[in-house]
Amino acid sequence: MTKTVPVILQVLPRLESGGVERGTIEIAEAIKEAGMRPLVASSGGPMVPHITHAGGEHITLPLQSKNPLVIHSNALHLVKIIKKYGVDLIHARSRAPAWSAYLAAKRTGIPFVTTWHGIYGTHGMFKKHYNMVMLKSALTIAVSKHVEDHILREYKADPAKIRLIHRGVDLKTFSPNSVRPGRIAELTKSWRLPEEHVPIILCPARITRIKGQHVLIAALAELKDLPFLCILLGNDAEHEAYSAKLRKQIITLGLEGRVRHVGSTPHMAEAYQLSNIVVLPTVRPESFGRVSIEAQAMGRVVIATDHGGVRETIVPNQTGYLVHPDNPKALADALRFTLNRDQNMVKTMAESAMHHAREHFSSDIMKAKTIAVYRELLK
Repeated sequence: MTKTVPVILQVLPRLESGGVERGTIEIAEAIKEAGMRPLVASSGGPMVPHITHAGGEHITLPLQSKNPLVIHSNALHLVKIIKKYGVDLIHARSRAPAWSAYLAAKRTGIPFVTTWHGIYGTHGMFKKHYNMVMLKSALTIAVSKHVEDHILREYKADPAKIRLIHRGVDLKTFSPNSVRPGRIAELTKSWRLPEEHVPIILCPARITRIKGQHVLIAALAELKDLPFLCILLGNDAEHEAYSAKLRKQIITLGLEGRVRHVGSTPHMAEAYQLSNIVVLPTVRPESFGRVSIEAQAMGRVVIATDHGGVRETIVPNQTGYLVHPDNPKALADALRFTLNRDQNMVKTMAESAMHHAREHFSSDIMKAKTIAVYRELLK
C-alpha cells in the first residue's frame, strides 16, 4: 500500500505522568492536525489511552531501561517499526530511548530529533558521553533559554542546531471559563477548606526537598498575623522522610491548621481557581516551570524563586514576583505584599498574567513551532 502522509514516531521512557508525557500527547495531537500520522513508543503507563484519543498509535517497548543490551535490542525493534510503518522522522525525549532512536535512525537513514527537557548531571566522562546523544540529532529542541544556555555552555553545541521552543499549556483547559463547579466542590471538601473566606496559598509540587516546601513553611511563620491557609499539593512517594520533617516543622513553628498537605489531583485548573497565590519555592534551578504558566493562564499571581527556566515565564511585578533562592525572609516579604494588595491591583495582575500566558506560552504556539521543526527536516 502506498503511503500518503508523513509518519512521525516519538519515543520516551514511559507514559506515567508529568510534563514530558503531556508534551508528547500534545505533539501527537499536533501531528494529526497537521495531516501526518503520529506514533508513540514507550514502556506504557496510564496515559497510553491519551495517545489513542489524540489520534495516535502506541507501541510498547522497554524504552525506560538504561541497560546497554536493552538499548541495543530496542534499537533493533525500532528499525523494524520504522520499516513496517514507513516512519519518516523519529523524535526522542529522553536519553535512554534517544540512544536507541539514534542507532535506529542511523541504520535507516531517517531524520532524528531530540527534545532536551532537563538539566542532566555532567560529573564523569561516561555521564557526559551518555548525555551527548541528545546532540547527535539533526536538530535539538530546548524547552527554555535556561536549558539552551546549559547545552551551549556545557557541551559546546552548535547554536545553529538548537531550536528554542518553550513548553506550552492548553488554554482551553487552563481557563477560568473551563472550571467545573462539581470539581470545585470536590476539592473544597477534600482539602477541608473553611466556610469563611480565607486567602489560599497553593504550592503545587511533589513533596521533595528540591521543591523547597521547607522554605515556604519558614516564610509563613513570619506571617502569623495575617489570615491564610497554605495547601501543599503533591505526593510524597519516596520522600516520606522529608514529608515527616515538614510535619515537624509545621508543628514547631506553630502553623498547625494553617498549612495542610494534600495529595495530588488531576483537576489542576480547579485547584488554581481555589487559590489566591501560587508559590514555587524551588531551591534548585529547574528546566522550565509549567506550573507557573498554568497558574498565570488561570489569572493567579505566582511567586517563584529567581533561577532556572521559571524566570522566563514571569514578568516581575506585572504577572508575578521573583525572590532570591532559599530565602524565607524574601519570600515572606513577597507573600505579605501580595496578601495585602487592593482589588484593583489583583484584577490588573490577573489580566496581565492571563494575557502573558496566552501570548507566549500556549500549547498551540509550542505545537506550531515543533511541526515547523519536523517540516524543516522532512524537506
